[in-house]
Amino acid sequence: MTDEGEGDDVRAFMGSFSGLVRRMLQELDEGREGEGLAGVLSAHLGAAADELAVVTEAVPGHRVVDADLALAELTAADPAARVIGIGGGDARHHMTLADLLHAGWGRHTGMPVGQVDYLRMDTGPGPADSRDVVTSGIWLFRYAGHPVAVRVWGVNPQFGREDASLEILAEDPGTSRALVDRLGALMDERSIIRGQVVTFAPDPFGRGLGGMTFVARPTLAAEDVILPDGRLERIEAHVLGIGRHAAALRRGGQHLKRGVLLYGPPGTGKTHTVRYLVSRCPGTTVVLLAGGALAHVHSAAKVARAHQPALVVLEDCDLVAEDRDMSMGPSPLLFEVMDALDGLDPDADIAFLLTTNRVEALEGALAQRPGRVDLAAEIPLPDGSGRLALLRLYAGGHFSESALREAAERAEGTTASFAKELVRRAVLRATLASTPVGDEDLSAALDELLDDAETMTRSLLGVVGPDAPGPAGPHPVGVRARPGLAPRGVVGRGWTMYGPGAP
Repeated sequence: MTDEGEGDDVRAFMGSFSGLVRRMLQELDEGREGEGLAGVLSAHLGAAADELAVVTEAVPGHRVVDADLALAELTAADPAARVIGIGGGDARHHMTLADLLHAGWGRHTGMPVGQVDYLRMDTGPGPADSRDVVTSGIWLFRYAGHPVAVRVWGVNPQFGREDASLEILAEDPGTSRALVDRLGALMDERSIIRGQVVTFAPDPFGRGLGGMTFVARPTLAAEDVILPDGRLERIEAHVLGIGRHAAALRRGGQHLKRGVLLYGPPGTGKTHTVRYLVSRCPGTTVVLLAGGALAHVHSAAKVARAHQPALVVLEDCDLVAEDRDMSMGPSPLLFEVMDALDGLDPDADIAFLLTTNRVEALEGALAQRPGRVDLAAEIPLPDGSGRLALLRLYAGGHFSESALREAAERAEGTTASFAKELVRRAVLRATLASTPVGDEDLSAALDELLDDAETMTRSLLGVVGPDAPGPAGPHPVGVRARPGLAPRGVVGRGWTMYGPGAP
């Protein structure tokens, strides 16, 4: 065959192949007729989708799973319900439902139907607590006998979306509004937050969602809390006992919301007492706020109101008693805390539990907002019997009773944190020496902690004395001192966190 003949064959083959490709593309396009998003939604709704009003409902990031659960329950009632995806690549993440329906895409009106996007999200503090949630898709189902479409526009940090929204289409706008109300009610009833311990503190390594973190509920017995006789019982009765008799109190016309303040020097056991209270109320929603998370007090109040019975804990609230930097308005943040408590319904089964190392810093704020705190309970430095009880609690059977008594006498003026550190040091000393833990280790560890070189350590453990670093002498002008109050120190935290920040 000549070169000219081979060229004719190649040209003929290319012509035939091109025709085949064109025919395939034409058939593919014809086969996709009606698969545009607008066409699918119009067929389901029985009306032109791009002419219907879109009702939009915002969903905070920490409630995305609640919305997914509510939608799953509603769609389960319709055997024909289905969820479709949205095509168009990354553009779909930036477009409202109205934009998607009017966008041009090939021969179709609106975006094409595409894949459904899912994201695995946390539902609790445990490693197995998670759920696959629709973050980009449209549910098609019937509600109250009417066809509806619900577009889920979920969180997507990659594209700057920290919150979500639901966009609802129905031929009758009244149906859309009724569906929004039903979804909201189901979100509250089925919420994964209800009965959990959560915080709003940020932590990129924790288990949480939408800025909220799940916290493992602690397990403590009353014997683990060493306070003056009757003090713990009184606090527990006010914080938890009122809720346990909620029905009777409501019938008697008494309010349920309450505020409790725990105050005392650093390291005396305020946080430990809070942990005990949290452990004693399984099924109660607990919101922990400390440090920068105190700025989320309004969100915490909303969570508590929607998930009663609830307990809102505000650790070290003296930090914001006079600080306007963290407030959204001209008043200190503590005023907003008080206003949030005052804004709750009287019969709301919600307790606000505040802790502070400097009660004198709160007096002015509390005086200007009377009635918000019903009970102020001091968590004082332990006395001799208290120090002995603390040493027994932490000793783990390593030391004799006589050694514990001697240590309790020598450790006058120290805190619960000091007792715990003392035992730790004694055990550490024996471990490093590869010897059994004994009384001599406890005595040597106490010598170390009482040594002048450990002044800063004692301060960090809340021990205050003439040799402790930090403020000394009279309180500054404008601050009224109370007996038994110590200068401010640093408090360690004992929360086991599975997410942002430990209070």
